[in-house]
Amino acid sequence: MAEKFDVVVIGAGAAGLMCAAEAGKRGRSVLVVDHGKKPGRKILISGGGRCNFTNYDVAANNYVCRNPHFVKSALSQYTNWDFISMIAKHGITFEERDHGQLFCEESAKDIVAMLLAECDLPTVQQRYQVDVHDLAKTEGGFSLKLNTELVECESLVVATGGLSMPKLGATPFGYQIAEQFGLKMVPTTAGLVPFTLHKEDKDAFAELSGIAVPAVVEAEDGTTFRENLLFTHRGLSGPVILQISSYWTPGQKVTVDLLPDLELAETLSAMRDKHPNQSLKNSLSRLLPKRLIEVLIERGDLVDKPLKQFNPKDITVMANYFHKWSIAPNGTEGYRTAEVTLGGVDTDELSSKTMEAKQVPGLYFAGEVMDVSGWLGGYNFQWAWSSGFVAGQHA
Repeated sequence: MAEKFDVVVIGAGAAGLMCAAEAGKRGRSVLVVDHGKKPGRKILISGGGRCNFTNYDVAANNYVCRNPHFVKSALSQYTNWDFISMIAKHGITFEERDHGQLFCEESAKDIVAMLLAECDLPTVQQRYQVDVHDLAKTEGGFSLKLNTELVECESLVVATGGLSMPKLGATPFGYQIAEQFGLKMVPTTAGLVPFTLHKEDKDAFAELSGIAVPAVVEAEDGTTFRENLLFTHRGLSGPVILQISSYWTPGQKVTVDLLPDLELAETLSAMRDKHPNQSLKNSLSRLLPKRLIEVLIERGDLVDKPLKQFNPKDITVMANYFHKWSIAPNGTEGYRTAEVTLGGVDTDELSSKTMEAKQVPGLYFAGEVMDVSGWLGGYNFQWAWSSGFVAGQHA
């Protein structure tokens, strides 16, 4: 005999637990299943163990999606302030960091404990280390096997996440379910991820590993971010690179303003007037890390000579070099270090108001499995809370 539930949620991450709690509050009998040993694994390691759970400023333009309007309904149905209220209700203390990012003061474990407390209802069950297979549509909903047990449900919620961080158990299972039921997919790729460099650039810049500089980085589509850029052994990282990676496609260049806070032409001209015999290297080393300037000279990108030997045109060319430093990444570090997966279930297949598949009644999606990816800064968790809440209101 099949065990019967109103709702089965596949995935016990941020979106899945949120959905289960909300469906349970409506009196629905809910079963949450996950192939891992415990819930909320990505929550636990996020934000250095402190979980950047949302942001004070959340809007549709903080998300990458082929249909940029899709996120608006869910974000308005369950806002960042709604989640902050839940945090406060559970007595979790938090702090604001740069750009409105909110982190737990204590531990990300507090967020998981809160979600489990919200799911602590007589109608909600959880099962772990479960292999889901033999999924099929039935007259009354869906049937599926959990290990060897047959389960039936009216509504099925897919909250399986994306492909990022495979060490935490990421799989394409959610995409396979979508494809099984004929839903279109947007090709997936790693997002919020460091860049790798071509060999010549990598060899030159590897010794700068650990050096960070404030920068404005622009993608070829005109998207810009301002944050720290970090040189690594493999290439470029830091918040500004993670952000721009979601707008970059292979073969494209990115343009970096290495001195966003000053007009270098004016500054160098003033330096030349005051200290005409000072070398370019020593002058620029007052503005940027000395080792970076040395590498650029070694590469032949700059010529080191006294400032008095540079005419106004030379200075303009040099200023453009630093304000519009162009580099073509070789690729990214991929899903291994990516914080999010770009692409996924095509949002045109889903109702933005309910998260239900338009052509498959009773089938819902929540979280990263769909083609919605947030910026760095708490936006992906907010999408998990909002989409999970909405699915939980209707499943």
